[in-house]
Amino acid sequence: MNPQATLIRTLNLRSLVLFGLAYLTPIIVLGIFGIIAETTGGASPSAYLVAMVAMLFTAHSYGRMSVAYPVAGSAYTYVRKSIDPRVGFLVGWAILLDYLFLPMVIWLIGGSFLSAQFPGIPIAVWILLFIVITTFLNILGIKVADKANYVLMAFQILVIVFFVALSIGHIVHTSGAGGLANSSPFFNAGSSLGTISAGAAIAAYSFLGFDAVTTLTEETIEPKKNMPRAIMLIALIGGGIFIVVAYFTQLVHPGGAFADSASAASEIALQIGGTFFGAVFLAGLVAAQFASGLAAQASASRLMYAMGRDSVLPKAVFGRLNAKYHTPVANIVIAGIIGLIAIFLDVATSTSFINFGAFTAFTMVNISVIFHYVRERRAGNLLNPVSYVVVPAVGALICGYLLSQLDINAVTLGLSWLAVGIVVLVFITKGLRKAPPEMATLEEAVV
Repeated sequence: MNPQATLIRTLNLRSLVLFGLAYLTPIIVLGIFGIIAETTGGASPSAYLVAMVAMLFTAHSYGRMSVAYPVAGSAYTYVRKSIDPRVGFLVGWAILLDYLFLPMVIWLIGGSFLSAQFPGIPIAVWILLFIVITTFLNILGIKVADKANYVLMAFQILVIVFFVALSIGHIVHTSGAGGLANSSPFFNAGSSLGTISAGAAIAAYSFLGFDAVTTLTEETIEPKKNMPRAIMLIALIGGGIFIVVAYFTQLVHPGGAFADSASAASEIALQIGGTFFGAVFLAGLVAAQFASGLAAQASASRLMYAMGRDSVLPKAVFGRLNAKYHTPVANIVIAGIIGLIAIFLDVATSTSFINFGAFTAFTMVNISVIFHYVRERRAGNLLNPVSYVVVPAVGALICGYLLSQLDINAVTLGLSWLAVGIVVLVFITKGLRKAPPEMATLEEAVV
């Protein structure tokens, strides 16, 4: 036996696609349906279509970079190797924004649905309950097993299938079979290119994590062939699910006016399936949000620990494990405290805030492909200019445009976060005179 342990290549294309789809949490399309329908003026499927196109261009770029650097890495690694370590650091800082505040958004969405179901209890109580329970479990080191994640995904898909089937039944009952074919969910008098673009900027939240499979490159069979295919398939299949669900849900409830847009899908579930299905839907969504919040908080705390251990963040605070539980307790508590911000935000602003970091990373990955093309050309290696220049350039432009369409408060918060990152970068590089510490365990910490 080889005494040196190595990662074993056991994952095929199907396994990668299933992992990626599970990471997306498909039921989230219903979790933020009301927000997107309200933003687009009742054209939520179009928002998901635009977002999917942006993700497909970006997925292509992730595929190119996973071939160039077939190691366990993602946006941070690709930008650091292709452009510059300092730029890579700022991309890593943007990724940190996603993972630090993602639990907050998850708890806010779950709290919104529970608050709508139990209006006598303030949403702050539900958010606090989410935070206390998940923080306690994460401190103890309890993890959700992989098989449990797949069971949860199967339950989500089952709820989505029943939701779509009941929606179709409701439409046929009220409008006849002809009502199933309607263009108004894609464009109507209340929507415009501007509203659809703004909705797409929010809808991209549903795609977060489609690139997570790149962290499994070293465990993938024939990664140069299977990884690019998996990334594209995840974005395509996930986008297809989101568009179909949004289309039929929008047919049931035309337009974007809701009593409470943050929990609109719960109201629609009651409309199409009665009290019993409404309860099943609520249970499914809250269970998914709880499991996602548990994993997201654990990921955020591990990411902070990895950065503390690498001295990117103060090691005395972030790079320590609890002696009893062997978990980064301080980081877990910090992630929980950050989650309290959800009490003061709405779902639209918080999802846009998360998407600021995502679109920044996506844009830079597209640009990194072009830099890689230039470097290879200088080295005498000719790559396909369409695949390595034209497609990523279009992807960068689309992602950059959607970045500009985010909620103004989210953009302000995101730019402030980047400003803090620049200050940190200047400090740890002694005025940019040396390369920043390598966040060697960034992606591994996330997974």
